[in-house]
Formats: sequence, structure tokens, C-alpha cells
Amino acid sequence: MDWKPDEATEAVIRHLAIQNALEYEGKAAVGSVIGRIMATRSDLRPHGKAVNGLVAQRVSEANQLAETRGLDHLRSILENEAPHLLEKRSTKPRKEGLTELTNATQGEVVLRFAPNPNGPLSFGHARGLVINNTYREMYDGVFILRFDDTDTKVKPPMLEAYEQIVEEATWLTGRAPDRVVIASDRLEHYYKHAEQMLENGFGYVCRCSADAFREHRQAKTNCPCRDQSPSDNLTLWKGMLKGAYKPGDAVVRVKTEMDLKNPALRDWPALRIQDTKAHPHPRPEVGSTYDVWPLLDFQSAVEDHLQGVTHIVRGKDLMDSTRKQTLLYEHFGWKYPETLYWGRVKVHEWGGFSTSQMRKDIEAGRYDGWNDPRLPTLSALKDRGIQAKALEQFWLELGITQKDISVPLATLYAHNTKAVDDDAPRLSFVRNAVAFKLEGEHPTEVKVPVHPNHQTMGWRTWKFSENAVWLEADDIEKMDVRLKEFADVELHDNEARITSIERHHSHPVIHWLPASHASEGILLETKNNQIQRISGQLEHHTHEAGTIVQLERIGYARVMDDGSLMVCHETTDEP
Repeated sequence: MDWKPDEATEAVIRHLAIQNALEYEGKAAVGSVIGRIMATRSDLRPHGKAVNGLVAQRVSEANQLAETRGLDHLRSILENEAPHLLEKRSTKPRKEGLTELTNATQGEVVLRFAPNPNGPLSFGHARGLVINNTYREMYDGVFILRFDDTDTKVKPPMLEAYEQIVEEATWLTGRAPDRVVIASDRLEHYYKHAEQMLENGFGYVCRCSADAFREHRQAKTNCPCRDQSPSDNLTLWKGMLKGAYKPGDAVVRVKTEMDLKNPALRDWPALRIQDTKAHPHPRPEVGSTYDVWPLLDFQSAVEDHLQGVTHIVRGKDLMDSTRKQTLLYEHFGWKYPETLYWGRVKVHEWGGFSTSQMRKDIEAGRYDGWNDPRLPTLSALKDRGIQAKALEQFWLELGITQKDISVPLATLYAHNTKAVDDDAPRLSFVRNAVAFKLEGEHPTEVKVPVHPNHQTMGWRTWKFSENAVWLEADDIEKMDVRLKEFADVELHDNEARITSIERHHSHPVIHWLPASHASEGILLETKNNQIQRISGQLEHHTHEAGTIVQLERIGYARVMDDGSLMVCHETTDEP
């Protein structure tokens, strides 16, 4: 039997939609309302589909009321029907999609974002930046940007990435990180803690081969190295530091238990030897100075403690890292940070991209650098015209959920449209343009708005110094059309014969350009992982490079340094 809400449930949904519209100035979001409902009414979870539909309806009604009657009207409804929803929820408004942090005190929250600098930041990295920075703002906390750059072979750091990542993090969040920490600067700290492990008996130097230790792990048996005395371990450790062993000959392990249910937790490796002669660190001040390097789980755990990190937000694929590090913290007598997890987000159009693979493809010449518009890097998205605000809203809307999500790029583009539309001047580009001679009586000039919603932005004045117009090739098969903002015309043998200046018919409206106000231009667009160059006629303009414009019937585009236009994303708006 189909589920139907009772009156009380209907009222709860309606009131929460109104409350959300009030909090977000008449722009309630379905996802945010659903989250609040499901958090307080677990009995509704089995009826999610029906609840979602009802929420969408009530959110639409609340937003419409906000637009037509104002926010005061919404507030009066809650005052009369649900005054408890007007109570102040926290000292700072919770961002949409984000839960409140556990054990968080204003002014004492410390968060970190820790990329590997083996390349600049990508779309996926933006999630960590946005979420951590938002919590920093909510709790007046500290945000640390940490470079986990201790692997010189498998994921070697890229020297220029350090500065670029700081710049991109600042661009996206609107403020610089409170601290920047580089792990390769801090090896002596990791050495100190390794020695403490060995001295206190919860770490040991293992000289078993990888295959031999794997057998012990599978059999849940101790390797012979595990019973070495602390003094023997310290002697072996000093040998590691002095170069007495080759890569693979010795590793420092954290003692856990070899019968733990999860094999990954059994005496996991903390530090190993790298061949930095063959694979030196790219930072010249580090180079081949060190041979012993911490593995990520050990380095990250120690650094989190040293920096006073209170909360970690990470992918659920790193749950084993949390378990390993918690065991290490117990050995040291430290308190492990509160941890939140998110699931994977896959964007349909991009498939699977990794920084390592992008780097290989760039080095192989398959892409023209990290800002190639086909790549999902922050530099490429920024060059195409994606705004930091759009990325922020995209990730905040998804929030923190362990559920794996698959979304289309259209979701990001919808947020970007909101970010740029109000300021984007309109411009015309006629693709694959065909010239038509204009026949008939008509005004000597046409004025079209720079922005249809903002007359203060001025007008574009097109003067007919020659009776010729450019039309798009795909439009010339139509016999009768309306030239937008100008006249009804009949098309015949490359002639556009004016039949009426006023609109008297329901002819299709097409965009166009007078020949006297257009010159050859290039439109760049990415489709099917290819960059397409589209020739056409571009309206004369004085917009500087970097300006985001809306091209009539095409979409939003960015003016490039060479005068070409790069399509940011399409729009469904018709003229």
C-alpha cells in the first residue's frame, strides 16, 4: 500500500521547509530539508521516495512565498504554528549539508588538509578544502595545509606544485591557510618518535623480506624480529640511518597484535628505506639527504598530534588508516582526533582521473599542461570560468555522507550559473556564420541590453553601416524567423527580407549580428575529451581577458588572453 503522510508529518515537512527558506534568505534547498527530517524522524526513512517528493513540493512553495510575500511572512507563519523552529540553533549558522562537529569548542578546533604535492589540486581535492575551511569558519578554528611529500618514488612530489597548491587553496577558500606544514622538512621529528617507539618496546626493526612477513601476517604468527630487545632495535635503527641497509632490507614496524581480525593492522610498517640517490626529493634543500622515510600512516599520525589537530575529515577508504593510527596513539598515550568520513563522488563526464595518471599523460604530451580544459584540475576549471563559489556550493550541498554518489557536471554548472549570471554581460557569437543581405525598411540602429535584468549595465548599440547580417548556418534552413530584438524576416537566396519590425508572428527567434559590428572569432569547446575550435563571427566588444560572458543561445564563456572564447558550460536559456 502506498504510504501517505498524516497531518502531523505534513506539518513538520512544511514547517522545516519554511525554516530552511528563512535561514537561506528565500532559497531553501531540498537536500538540506530532507537531511533535517531524516535526522529527527527515523520512521520516515523507509518512505524516502515519497518524502522526497513531498519535501520538493513544500520547498518550492516556501521559496515562492518568500519571493511573493517576503521573509517576514514566513517568520509570522512559524511564530504562530511552530515557534520552536525560530530558536537560535547555534552561535554560527550551520552550513548546508554539514553536521556539527563532535566535541568541538569555539576557537579550539584545528583541522588539516593534506594533499600529496605530486601535482596541483584537482576537483576532488576541492572537497577537502571546502569542508575543512567551512568548519574553520563555523568554529573560529585553525586550518592547516600540510604537504605529505615523503614518497619520492611511487608518487614523487612536483616542485612547482607546492606554491601552486597554496595559491589554489587561497583562491578556493577566500583566505590563506593558517599554517603551511611540509613533511619533508620535519623528518627529525618523525625519527624522534620512532626512537621512542623502539625504546618503549611498541616498535621494532624488522629485517624479514616482504614475502616472509606476508606469510606471518596471513598465518597470524610473530616474525622473529618481534622479540628483539629495545637496545637491539635501537642499534639496528642507527644502522638504518647510517646506510647499513638497502631498501627493503629493514623497516620499522608498530607492534599491534598479529591475530587482529583486520590483516592490514597487524604490525604495520612505519618507516622504511628509500633509494634517494636514484629518486632524490625534488626540493633542493632535501634532495638525497635522508635515506629513511616515514610511511604516510605514521607521518600523518605523528604530525596530527604535533600540530594539535582536533578533527579529521577524510574519505571512508582511509578507515584502516584511522584504525592503524588509533593503535599508535594508544601506545603513545595520546587522544586521537574526532574523525568524520565521506564516500566517493564520481562525476559522470570525467570517469576516473588521478593526479598520477594526469601527470603521466601531460608528460607524454596527451594534454597541454595542468590547465588543459579537458582536465578536472582546479587550474583548468578556473581558466574555463568555474567560480570558487560554485565549487564551494557544490561540495556543501553534497555535505558529508559515507554513501558513494554519482553526479553529472550539470550540478556544478547549475551552481556556477548562479555565481556568474548576474554579472555576465551578454555577447553574440554566430557559429559557422553565413552572410545575408538585409532587404527592406528598418531603423538605422538597434539597441540590445548588455544584461536583460540590469539596465544600469547599459546597451549594445548596433548601427547598420552596411545592409548585411550574419546568421548561424543551422538557422538558415528556416524560411521565416525573428531576428532577436529586431525584426521578422523571410530568408531566401542569401537575402533576409524584412516583413515586420514589430513581432506579428510566432516565428522562431534566432540570434544574429550586423556585419558592421562583427569580426572573425574562435570559440573553444571541450567535447568527448577533445578541444573543438569553432569559427564564427564575434560581436565587437571591449571586455578584458578573464571576463565571463553569456553567449546568446550557447552558454557561458571566458574571454581568453588571445581574444578567443572558451566555453565554460552551456545554458538552456533560449532567446
